[in-house]
Amino acid sequence: MAALQTYRVSAYNTSKFSENKIHDDTVARRFGFSGGLVPGVDVMAYMMHLPVEKWGRDFLERGLIEARFVKPVYDGETAELTGSDSDGALAIEVRSRGELCATGSASLPDSVPPVSIDDYKQVAPVVERKPVNPSSYEVDKWLGTIPRDWSGDAAQDYLADIREIDPIFAREGLGHPGLLQRMMNKVLVDNAILGPWIHVGSRMQLLSAARIGDELTARAKVTGNYDKKGHRFVELDALVLANGKTPLAHCWHIAIYQPREQAVA
Repeated sequence: MAALQTYRVSAYNTSKFSENKIHDDTVARRFGFSGGLVPGVDVMAYMMHLPVEKWGRDFLERGLIEARFVKPVYDGETAELTGSDSDGALAIEVRSRGELCATGSASLPDSVPPVSIDDYKQVAPVVERKPVNPSSYEVDKWLGTIPRDWSGDAAQDYLADIREIDPIFAREGLGHPGLLQRMMNKVLVDNAILGPWIHVGSRMQLLSAARIGDELTARAKVTGNYDKKGHRFVELDALVLANGKTPLAHCWHIAIYQPREQAVA
C-alpha cells in the first residue's frame, strides 16, 4: 500500500451567509456543533484533489469517488487529506483538529459505465417553494433544478473558494467536479424551503469532463426518506447534465434535511 503526499487545505465556509443556517455559527451551535459547518460538497471537492493528482483528466472523464462525512470541518481550520493506494483504488481520509472528519475512496474504471438519459425523468423544480413537508421528498418522486453555470470569474472564484491548486482546470478549460455536487444540493433547495440541513455522504461516477461555462442541471429521483435517531434523511439517485443533453455524472446523495436540535442548557 503506497501513501500519497499529504494535501493540506485551509478550509473555507463558502455558505456562511446562505439560506442553510447550519453554516451559521450561532445556529450550528444549537445542533451541537462548535460553529458553522464547511459544506460537505466543498469537503468532497477537497478530496477530489487526490485522484485528480493521481489520474489527471482520465479521472475527470470516468472516475468514481465516494465520501462519508463523519465530523465537521470548520472555517479557517486546516484540513489534512491523505490517500493510500491499494490495488488501484485510493482510500481517502480527511482530518482536522486531530479528528477524523471524512472518509472516502476513489478509483478509475476501465470505461464509462453505461447510463441512459432516458431513465431519468426531466421535470422542472417547483414554481413556488414551500416549507419542507412530508410530500417534498416522497420516495419515487422526481425532482429538477434551476439551470446554473459557473463561467468566467465565477469559475475562477470557485477554484479559489475550494483552494484548488491543480492547473488542469484553467489550462484545459474544465469545470471542477465539485460543481456537480453543488448541483445535487440544488436539487434539495430548489424544491423546498429548508431549515438547517446537513449533507452526510455521496457517491459520484463521472461520465464526462465538464467544461467551464456548461449549463448544469440535475434530474433526480428520491430513493429514500426515513427517520434515524431523530434525524430525517433523504436519499437521491440523479444524473447531472451539461447543456441539457450530455451526462456528466451519476450521483447518489444523502442528506439530513431535518436534523434533531439539541437542547441548550
